[in-house]
Amino acid sequence: MAERPEDLNLPNAVITRIIKEALPDGVNISKEARSAISRAASVFVLYATSCANNFAMKGKRKTLNATDVLSAMEEMEFQRFVTPLKEALEAYRREQKGKKEASEQKKKDKDKKTDSEEQDKSRDEDNDEDEERLEEEEQNEEEEVDN
Repeated sequence: MAERPEDLNLPNAVITRIIKEALPDGVNISKEARSAISRAASVFVLYATSCANNFAMKGKRKTLNATDVLSAMEEMEFQRFVTPLKEALEAYRREQKGKKEASEQKKKDKDKKTDSEEQDKSRDEDNDEDEERLEEEEQNEEEEVDN
Protein backbone atom coordinates (compact mmCIF):
# COMPACT_ATOMS: atom_id res chain seq x y z
CA MET A 1 0.00 0.00 0.00
CA ALA A 2 1.01 3.64 -0.12
CA GLU A 3 3.59 4.92 2.35
CA ARG A 4 2.32 8.50 2.35
CA PRO A 5 -1.17 9.96 1.78
CA GLU A 6 0.16 11.91 -1.23
CA ASP A 7 1.02 8.61 -2.91
CA LEU A 8 -2.71 7.93 -3.24
CA ASN A 9 -3.33 11.06 -5.31
CA LEU A 10 -3.77 10.90 -9.04
CA PRO A 11 -1.03 12.53 -11.13
CA ASN A 12 -1.48 16.31 -11.39
CA ALA A 13 -0.73 16.33 -15.12
CA VAL A 14 -3.57 13.90 -15.77
CA ILE A 15 -6.00 15.86 -13.60
CA THR A 16 -5.00 19.13 -15.32
CA ARG A 17 -5.53 17.61 -18.78
CA ILE A 18 -8.97 16.26 -17.83
CA ILE A 19 -9.99 19.62 -16.37
CA LYS A 20 -8.83 21.51 -19.48
CA GLU A 21 -10.77 19.12 -21.73
CA ALA A 22 -13.92 19.60 -19.63
CA LEU A 23 -13.80 23.40 -19.53
CA PRO A 24 -14.46 25.76 -22.44
CA ASP A 25 -11.51 27.52 -24.07
CA GLY A 26 -10.29 30.57 -22.23
CA VAL A 27 -11.47 29.38 -18.81
CA ASN A 28 -8.73 29.04 -16.23
CA ILE A 29 -8.72 27.21 -12.92
CA SER A 30 -6.74 28.11 -9.83
CA LYS A 31 -4.08 25.88 -8.38
CA GLU A 32 -6.14 25.37 -5.21
CA ALA A 33 -9.20 24.31 -7.22
CA ARG A 34 -7.07 21.88 -9.24
CA SER A 35 -5.69 20.45 -6.01
CA ALA A 36 -9.18 20.04 -4.52
CA ILE A 37 -10.44 18.31 -7.66
CA SER A 38 -7.39 16.05 -7.60
CA ARG A 39 -8.01 15.03 -4.00
CA ALA A 40 -11.71 14.48 -4.65
CA ALA A 41 -10.97 12.35 -7.71
CA SER A 42 -8.45 10.32 -5.73
CA VAL A 43 -10.95 9.70 -2.93
CA PHE A 44 -13.59 8.69 -5.48
CA VAL A 45 -11.21 6.23 -7.18
CA LEU A 46 -10.19 4.72 -3.83
CA TYR A 47 -13.82 4.36 -2.72
CA ALA A 48 -14.85 2.81 -6.05
CA THR A 49 -11.87 0.45 -5.87
CA SER A 50 -12.77 -0.58 -2.33
CA CYS A 51 -16.38 -1.30 -3.32
CA ALA A 52 -15.28 -3.21 -6.42
CA ASN A 53 -12.83 -5.18 -4.27
CA ASN A 54 -15.72 -6.23 -2.03
CA PHE A 55 -17.50 -7.70 -5.06
CA ALA A 56 -14.33 -9.53 -6.09
CA MET A 57 -13.91 -10.94 -2.58
CA LYS A 58 -17.53 -12.14 -2.60
CA GLY A 59 -16.67 -13.96 -5.81
CA LYS A 60 -13.56 -15.41 -4.10
CA ARG A 61 -11.27 -13.62 -6.56
CA LYS A 62 -8.23 -11.44 -6.04
CA THR A 63 -8.49 -9.66 -9.37
CA LEU A 64 -11.00 -6.88 -9.96
CA ASN A 65 -12.81 -6.99 -13.28
CA ALA A 66 -15.15 -4.68 -15.15
CA THR A 67 -18.30 -6.23 -13.70
CA ASP A 68 -16.96 -5.56 -10.19
CA VAL A 69 -16.49 -1.89 -11.03
CA LEU A 70 -19.92 -1.62 -12.64
CA SER A 71 -21.54 -3.29 -9.62
CA ALA A 72 -19.62 -0.93 -7.33
CA MET A 73 -20.96 2.07 -9.26
CA GLU A 74 -24.51 0.84 -8.71
CA GLU A 75 -23.86 0.17 -5.03
CA MET A 76 -22.38 3.66 -4.63
CA GLU A 77 -25.57 5.03 -6.23
CA PHE A 78 -23.80 6.24 -9.37
CA GLN A 79 -26.16 4.39 -11.72
CA ARG A 80 -26.00 7.21 -14.25
CA PHE A 81 -22.33 6.32 -14.87
CA VAL A 82 -23.01 2.64 -15.57
CA THR A 83 -24.27 3.08 -19.16
CA PRO A 84 -21.42 5.41 -20.25
CA LEU A 85 -18.91 3.08 -18.57
CA LYS A 86 -20.36 0.07 -20.41
CA GLU A 87 -20.15 1.96 -23.70
CA ALA A 88 -16.56 3.00 -23.00
CA LEU A 89 -15.70 -0.59 -22.05
CA GLU A 90 -17.17 -1.93 -25.29
CA ALA A 91 -15.29 0.69 -27.31
CA TYR A 92 -12.08 -0.26 -25.50
CA ARG A 93 -12.64 -3.96 -26.16
CA ARG A 94 -13.33 -3.30 -29.86
CA GLU A 95 -10.17 -1.21 -30.08
CA GLN A 96 -8.10 -3.93 -28.40
CA LYS A 97 -9.62 -6.58 -30.66
CA GLY A 98 -8.79 -4.45 -33.71
CA LYS A 99 -5.22 -3.99 -32.50
CA LYS A 100 -4.89 -7.71 -31.88
CA GLU A 101 -6.24 -8.58 -35.33
CA ALA A 102 -3.94 -6.00 -36.94
CA SER A 103 -0.98 -7.44 -35.06
CA GLU A 104 -1.89 -10.98 -36.12
CA GLN A 105 -2.33 -9.85 -39.74
CA LYS A 106 1.02 -8.08 -39.63
CA LYS A 107 2.63 -11.25 -38.30
CA LYS A 108 1.00 -13.35 -41.03
CA ASP A 109 2.18 -10.88 -43.68
CA LYS A 110 5.67 -10.97 -42.23
CA ASP A 111 5.64 -14.79 -42.26
CA LYS A 112 4.43 -14.81 -45.87
CA LYS A 113 7.13 -12.32 -46.81
CA THR A 114 9.78 -14.44 -45.09
CA ASP A 115 8.51 -17.56 -46.86
CA SER A 116 8.52 -15.85 -50.26
CA GLU A 117 12.00 -14.45 -49.62
CA GLU A 118 13.21 -17.94 -48.76
CA GLN A 119 11.61 -19.28 -51.95
CA ASP A 120 13.21 -16.46 -53.97
CA LYS A 121 16.56 -17.19 -52.36
CA SER A 122 16.15 -20.89 -53.11
CA ARG A 123 15.24 -20.07 -56.73
CA ASP A 124 18.26 -17.76 -57.01
CA GLU A 125 20.51 -20.49 -55.68
CA ASP A 126 18.99 -22.98 -58.14
CA ASN A 127 19.49 -20.50 -60.98
CA ASP A 128 23.09 -19.93 -59.92
CA GLU A 129 23.68 -23.68 -59.88
CA ASP A 130 22.08 -24.02 -63.32
CA GLU A 131 24.27 -21.22 -64.70
CA GLU A 132 27.39 -22.85 -63.26
CA ARG A 133 26.38 -26.19 -64.76
CA LEU A 134 25.80 -24.59 -68.17
CA GLU A 135 29.18 -22.86 -68.02
CA GLU A 136 30.88 -26.14 -67.13
CA GLU A 137 29.10 -27.91 -69.99
CA GLU A 138 30.17 -25.17 -72.41
CA GLN A 139 33.76 -25.44 -71.22
CA ASN A 140 33.63 -29.22 -71.59
CA GLU A 141 32.24 -28.90 -75.12
CA GLU A 142 34.97 -26.40 -76.02
CA GLU A 143 37.61 -28.77 -74.65
CA GLU A 144 36.14 -31.67 -76.65
CA VAL A 145 36.12 -29.57 -79.82
CA ASP A 146 39.76 -28.59 -79.21
CA ASN A 147 40.74 -32.28 -78.77
